[in-house]
Amino acid sequence: MTKVVAAWLRIPFWQRVLAGFVLGALAGWLFGKDAETWFGPLGDLYVTLIKMIAVPLVFFAVISAVGSLHGQKSIAALGGRTFLWFAITAVLAVCVGLVVGAIVQPGMGVNLQTLQVAADYKPKDVPRVLDVLFNIVPSNPFQALSGAATAKTADGMNVLVPRNGTVLQVIFFAGLVGFAFIKLGDRVAGLRKLAGEASETMIQVTRYVLEFTPLGTFGLIAGLVGAYGFEKLLPLGSFVIALYVACAFHIVVVYSGLLLAHGLNPLKFFRGAASAMQVGFVASSSFAAMPVSLRSATHNHGVDRDYAAFAVPLGATIKMDGCGAIYPALAAVFIAQYTGIELSMSQYLVIMLASVLGSFGTAGVPGTAVIMATVVLSAAGLPLEAIGYLYAIDRILDMMRTMTNVTGQMLVPVLVAKETGLLDREVYEAASSNVGIAEGEAAEVAAKERA
Repeated sequence: MTKVVAAWLRIPFWQRVLAGFVLGALAGWLFGKDAETWFGPLGDLYVTLIKMIAVPLVFFAVISAVGSLHGQKSIAALGGRTFLWFAITAVLAVCVGLVVGAIVQPGMGVNLQTLQVAADYKPKDVPRVLDVLFNIVPSNPFQALSGAATAKTADGMNVLVPRNGTVLQVIFFAGLVGFAFIKLGDRVAGLRKLAGEASETMIQVTRYVLEFTPLGTFGLIAGLVGAYGFEKLLPLGSFVIALYVACAFHIVVVYSGLLLAHGLNPLKFFRGAASAMQVGFVASSSFAAMPVSLRSATHNHGVDRDYAAFAVPLGATIKMDGCGAIYPALAAVFIAQYTGIELSMSQYLVIMLASVLGSFGTAGVPGTAVIMATVVLSAAGLPLEAIGYLYAIDRILDMMRTMTNVTGQMLVPVLVAKETGLLDREVYEAASSNVGIAEGEAAEVAAKERA
């Protein structure tokens, strides 16, 4: 049994997920309606596991990222500027996702009769934007961490009920804790270290959960094919195209525009960033690409070493334009379109706010974008169950999403370094790709990620 498991884990992750997709489709075709009964629970279990890790993963990742500002001296003064550019580029990414979704309309190929979840769905009351803003502050952070809130029953008793948007409250509270760590300095060195270790632990737990992705994909696609047939899955191709178009536009047009606005040649940037972008695409992990991203930022782009050592790892933790901004926004538009829900301006604003804040809590490992999509759908009052329709093709989406993440994680340090005089312009203009060194690192990192 051990040898079988070891042999299974030696197969590259993407090949295992692809196998789950193909075998699930075959099982759905062979078993028909019974496939949902026999194999559907595997998909349901996978969705439950993803929900299980969402809150603790976000909580410790944000605390660790913010708390890492302590002791950085000159770098600490750059923290606010770095976070500002993280937020600006995230807002732009959400806008790209919404616009591309409105133009391509990837969900229009599926009508209300296609999905049972759409037929059973009852629209929820959409909160006002101000209500969403104020509700980010939790009245009880421990209830937010448990994913529940207090509500009164008909007889006046207080009970705990599930509440949408609690992950946003967790991000807010975690950010406050991280800033408290900075203020208290060495007095809480042990807690700061513990938060970092807890974040690493949750990342490892996430990796364990994601190992279930092939089986989860098998169950989800088998249930979908069995219930709806192959012809009902064809609209997913439109979503893949929309996602790739949105990410490519964000990288080529938006990032290039920001570089030009700073007086920097975009071609030089992309030449220096190519190796890290390639690792991100293949490994689907910002953490896997981080060593190459850091080397690209310093050796190829000329970013100050000390600042890069702070900004690039921080970006690999919380800077996720592809996974945390473009994808949730596009997924929300897709789900609204195929469920026949017309999004209001308030919902668009909620989607934007939830995506931007949620992108700061997306860990840089494969598959966690679905967590942020769950946050956004909950905040906007859209059917949470419908995100399962996209799980089966998540690996295809994750490659482009992660490449977008990694590119943004190198872009922001370059912009901030240019603004603060920490950019070696001669190194940047040399546009060296360090192909030999970077490719060696890429191969090593990718191999470790697949192992």
